[in-house]
Amino acid sequence: MRRLLLLLFTSAAAFAAGQKIVGGPVAVNVTARTATVVWIVQTDEATLRPATGGAAKTAPSLHMEKTTFTGLQPATRYEYNVSGQEAGKGSFLTPPATPAQTPAATAPAPTAAKPYYFVVYGDTRTRHDVHRRVMATLLKHGIPDFVVHTGDLVENGNDSAQWPIFFDIEGELLRQTAFFPVLGNHERNSRNYYEFFQVETPYYSFNWGTAHFLMINSDVANVSASPGVQESFWAEQTRWMEEDLGKNQAADFRFVVAHHPPFSAVKRRQDSQPKMTALVPLLEKYHVTAGLFGHDHNYQHYLKNGIHYIGTGGGGAPLYDVDIPAPGITVKVMSTENFVTFNVDGKVARVEANDAEGKTIDQFELHGGAQR
Repeated sequence: MRRLLLLLFTSAAAFAAGQKIVGGPVAVNVTARTATVVWIVQTDEATLRPATGGAAKTAPSLHMEKTTFTGLQPATRYEYNVSGQEAGKGSFLTPPATPAQTPAATAPAPTAAKPYYFVVYGDTRTRHDVHRRVMATLLKHGIPDFVVHTGDLVENGNDSAQWPIFFDIEGELLRQTAFFPVLGNHERNSRNYYEFFQVETPYYSFNWGTAHFLMINSDVANVSASPGVQESFWAEQTRWMEEDLGKNQAADFRFVVAHHPPFSAVKRRQDSQPKMTALVPLLEKYHVTAGLFGHDHNYQHYLKNGIHYIGTGGGGAPLYDVDIPAPGITVKVMSTENFVTFNVDGKVARVEANDAEGKTIDQFELHGGAQR
């Protein structure tokens, strides 16, 4: 209680000084026991103009605020307010506890796992009117328990003027759920991305119920200008992936999320991601259920050796044609804006891809099962 009162007092003081929330609030790093609430305030703005005359550019000065809560209860919806005003209200649901998160002495009697619902989309960086339409349609499907974003949230992650636009369009959704993003190439490995979403490393993993998610950084070009550093990073991340997947073979569903896909129906992008394509044997070795990707601005679904590869990069960026679908593995490709919903009940996940108007463009099931 003392911490909550301090949070409200600090926020009220900030608002009294003329600051305003321009991002969030949003819950990140949500586990069964902890969560961080983040919000972005604008403290001032600066205008830049060529000395010789010409168009001026104005950008806000942004400051990230956060608070982390511990000792939470699993499978519980929490409401919060970071400012004492309507703009600071939000809520999130904690995931159910996994056996490792529940001490044996206090563990309740086994019960059937509750169904859960999450949404995946990406490439929201431009065409803000389209991005807004996708979000409005998504909200009509109901508030998901959590959101996975496949990268390219904004066009340039270093440009502070773009982040308030992203948060304005996604605000109604993000204030009611937990958010898990990955880096896209347009984030440009920006410090803003790491601060705003409290991501400590370029890759991470999390659990939701009996599902395990690996969130990896496929944007190697922005890791460093040095090819040697890029290769070192990729080798380190791949080792981590193998170790993490090996430890989580008991999960019913294993999802790998990255911005760049290993397969593409966009002619000019085929064979452009050799590192991602080279990961396919690793995904097969560790029985990954599905890979979730962005980068190509359309919808793509492939099935290869039991693994579904889903490309959902239709959040607002200009659409790409699906020129040459990969032979033998293509399930569905379509040049349209889209988002993908997952309704998980026990060991069955019902997956539905929808366009910006809410029309179902693809529908299938994933069947989970632990691998030991």
